[in-house]
Formats: sequence, C-alpha cells, structure tokens
Amino acid sequence: MNTTEQHIASAFDRDLEAIQAHIMKMGGLVEAAIIGAARSLETRDEELAEQVRAGDKAIDALEDLINEETARVIALRSPTASDLRLVLSVLKVSGNLERIGDYSKNIAKRTGVLVQSPPVNDSASALRRMAREVELMLKDALDAYIQRDAELAQDVVNRDHEVDQMYNALFREFLTFMAEDARNITSCMHLHFIAKNIERMGDHVTSIAEQVVYLVTGTRPEEARPKADTTSIAPKG
Repeated sequence: MNTTEQHIASAFDRDLEAIQAHIMKMGGLVEAAIIGAARSLETRDEELAEQVRAGDKAIDALEDLINEETARVIALRSPTASDLRLVLSVLKVSGNLERIGDYSKNIAKRTGVLVQSPPVNDSASALRRMAREVELMLKDALDAYIQRDAELAQDVVNRDHEVDQMYNALFREFLTFMAEDARNITSCMHLHFIAKNIERMGDHVTSIAEQVVYLVTGTRPEEARPKADTTSIAPKG
C-alpha cells in the first residue's frame, strides 16, 4: 500500500469511527426510550411518557446525520467491496434503531389514554419485563456490532424467541380479561397494541444482530428465522 492509499484508508477509518460513535449515541437514546416508555406505563407517569415522545426527535435527527455522513463517506472515499458492506451496515442498523424509537414513542402515546382507566391486573408490569428483555437484547446487539462478535449476535437472535413467547402469553391474558368483563375491552386493546409494539422492537433488534452475523461471516441465514408469535395462526376447524 502506497502513501496515498494509506492516507485514504486512515481517513476512511476515522470517518467510520465517527459514524459508529453516532450509532452508539443513537442506541443509548433508544435504550432509554424503551425503558422510559415501559416505566411510564407501569407507573402511570404522563410526564415521563411526554419526555419519551419528545425525545424521539433527537433519535430521528441522529438517523438523518448518520445517513448524510454515510453518503459523504461513500462519495469521498470510494470504499472497497468489503468496506462498502461495512458502511451500508451502518444505514441498516440506524434504520432499525429509528423504528424501535418510533415504537417506544407509540407506547408512550397510549400511556396517556390508559391512565384514564383502572389498571388491568399486573399487565403493565408484565409489559415492562418484556420491554426490559428487548432493551437487554439491544444492548448486546450493539456491543456485538462494535466488537464484531458474531457469537453474541447469534445469541441475541436466539433470544427473540423468548420475547415472542412473552407476547403470546400476554395476548392470551388480554383475551381472557376481555371475555370476563366487557369494561376491560378498550384498555386491553391498547395494552395488546403495546405488547405488539414491543414484539416488533424485538424483531428490529434481531435484524441488527443478523446484520452483525453477516458482517463477520459474510453469509446470511438461508431461511427466515422461525417466529414464535402464534397469535395470527387460525385455529384448525
């Protein structure tokens, strides 16, 4: 490698480090949004819910910044095939993070509605536990991304099954509560949407983890990962 090529490579590395720093900042904001949304629901804290909603703007702004800097790196540095794969992974990770932030904001929006009604059993606590599992998965997925740790990333992929199982259990509970007392229907519908949002968060975290596996190994899963969400499967007649 000649001197010019060394300068280009060094500049590319610096640019990539700066973008990945934005990714980690964005990830930290998203983790906080997940925790805040779930806590505001459990404690019926409308002020905290409003903070989560307002905080989504910072997450969106970071995604825009990452998109702009990624485009600039591609234009200026003309990365090689392997480096380009690394740069494009940044866009996919930030896109997934932005969607998780949106789901957190959606949960926080429903908190304002739910506080007007009596709590439904301990469902808010169960949803917080489910959200906590997703937040821990996200933390590990981001660690795996920075460390290029395919084994940790695959562990995150496998743990999505547990989130699906938690969602299935909550879905069945909500159906039972609605059947037992019609006054629970409105609250349970909102709670179900929240559970589904958390389940979708888990899917986006899993996508980040799968991106890490692809980065490290160069291969993608041949088949779609099995889903344990059985709520959309029609019963057999």
